[in-house]
Order: sequence, then structure tokens, then C-alpha cells
Amino acid sequence: MSPWRGGLWRLSFKPPKFDEALIDRDTWSIFRYRKFMPLLDDSWRKVTLGEGMTPIIKFNDDVWLKMDYFMPTLSFKDRGAAILIAHCKSIGVDSVVQDSSGNAGNSVAAYCGRVGIDCEIFVPEGTSDKKIRMIESHGAKINIVAGNRDHCAEVCREKVAREGIYYANHVYNPIFYEGTKTYIYETFEQLHRVPKNIFVPLGNGTLFIGVMKALEELLDAGLIETFPQVVIVQSERCQSFVKAMARGAKNISVEPVERTMAEGIAIGVPMHGEQILEYIYKHGVKAVTIPEEKILPARAELASQGIYCEHTTAGVYAGYKNYCDIHGKVSDALISMCGAGLKSDH
Repeated sequence: MSPWRGGLWRLSFKPPKFDEALIDRDTWSIFRYRKFMPLLDDSWRKVTLGEGMTPIIKFNDDVWLKMDYFMPTLSFKDRGAAILIAHCKSIGVDSVVQDSSGNAGNSVAAYCGRVGIDCEIFVPEGTSDKKIRMIESHGAKINIVAGNRDHCAEVCREKVAREGIYYANHVYNPIFYEGTKTYIYETFEQLHRVPKNIFVPLGNGTLFIGVMKALEELLDAGLIETFPQVVIVQSERCQSFVKAMARGAKNISVEPVERTMAEGIAIGVPMHGEQILEYIYKHGVKAVTIPEEKILPARAELASQGIYCEHTTAGVYAGYKNYCDIHGKVSDALISMCGAGLKSDH
């Protein structure tokens, strides 16, 4: 049975309590945290491209930036793709398909190329040609699907159901989130604490779920005393979670997707809606939207200080500024620079 017919999977895995003594400090990748990952063997050693270990810089007196576009494929999706393809290698998968707005597809294609796994990626029309060329360069077959991101996913899943190929998808496969949680592990290791405010872009929840999992682990281990204030950031043109929170709903409603420069989070049908809302209500997560007209000025402001990021990434900083306009100054805020700017120059 295909996973979207039988329901989404949640991984039955409980890591040991987070302890810095269990970090392998001689491994310079996310796999330094492998004691807290559901790895089956040492396949990760052949898969890794040195992903993770990205610096945190002080952008101004109030904002920390974690430079996650300092990755092998220039986006934070390498955190999840590395462990997912390591898992595929462990269980003998030789061919995968995946759908993506570009970044996750590029990551999966790169790691599959690394270990000789055949790869086919589906992307929606309008995807940056630079992302498409990167995917092709890794030896993957690419299919450009007419319509929006959600329709692209439907077309890809139809192929999976029809042909029984392994679906190496960053949304459905819970192994992926065991990689994105290293975003918080690294932050804690680098700063010896967690910032008071964490702004997270939210589309399908790839980074958000990893962030929340890791924060719960640190809290459970007694390494942080209180849960930081997490703020989700959504495009004003696609804000299913913001609207659900306003209603106090436990499930999201399908959101029509208008065209937005924040394409990486323009998801009208987030598959993990129920789980994400559980996290939101449990930990008092707040929300803000990105004014579309503020994205390019935010991108220019970042670039003026040498930080050239994707439109979606710049949108998160624009969302942070919008949050400050509404609620007042917010200091000690962490924002991920998720993707490099050249990838979204159309």
C-alpha cells in the first residue's frame, strides 16, 4: 500500500538523551550526531558530502543567521537527503523518484549520484532553470510538470503507485526529519545554548518538524530550561497554517496557491498539517506572514552585507521584520539562510 493511501508514517525511534559526550567531534558532517540517528549501518560513510557544520553569524544586534546554504548542493535540504539516501543504501534501494520545488530534488539527486542510485525528479513548471541544470548534472532524469507544486507531487506519486519505485520524498519519509533536526544540534553545540526566538519557514514542514524534534530532545535532556519562542513564517499568498491557527483548528484547509517569489514554501496541501499543528499548539508557536513586496528589499539588505540568498530565504527575513513591525523589536532571533541566491535567479 502506498503511504499516502494508508496515512503518513511517524518513525518509531527514540534516540538516547542528547549528550555532547556522544558527539563524534572527529566527523565533520551531520553524522557527528549519528548516535542520535536511526542509522542501520555505516552506509553514511559512502554517502556523506560533508553536509552540515554551517557557521552562525551575527547579522546585527538582534539577528543570528545560520548559513545553511553553505552546503554541498547549496541548500539546507542536504541535512535530510544525506540521511535518507544513506538509509536507501542500507536497505538495498537501487532506484528512487522524488518531487520537489527544486532544492530537495537537487539534494536527493546529488546523494544518489554519489552512491550510484538511479534517480528521477519531478519539478513544477516555473522552477529555476539553474536548479534544473543542477539536478541534471548529478545524472538524474528530470520531469517538468505543468501546474503548481501540489499537482507536481500528485503526478510523481501516481508513478510511484503504478511502478512501485522507492519514493525518496522529503515530505513523506520520516527519515528525512532525523537529518533536519541537526540544525538545532549544531546551533546548541556552536552557541552553547539556543537563541530565545527561532523563525522557521513553513511550507511542508521539512525544517520545522526537525527543529521541533530537536528542541524537545534538548528539553528532555535538561540542556535547555525552557522552550524557545518558535515563529513560523508563511507567504501571505499561501498561509494555510496561519489561517488554521487563527481558527484554532486541528487540521488545515486546502489553500489556493497564488504565485509568489517565496516558491519554496508555497504549499497549498501540506501533508503533515495535523502533526505540525500539534507541535504549534503544544509549544505556543506564533506565526507571521511575508508581505510579497518586502521580499526583494529584504534580499537586497542581506546581499548588501555579503549574504546572497534565495527569494524564499530572504522572505523569512522579511517575515521577521514584519513580525517586529507588528509586535515590537525581537532580539536574539535565529534565522536559517536556507538556500543560495544563484539558485533562484530566474
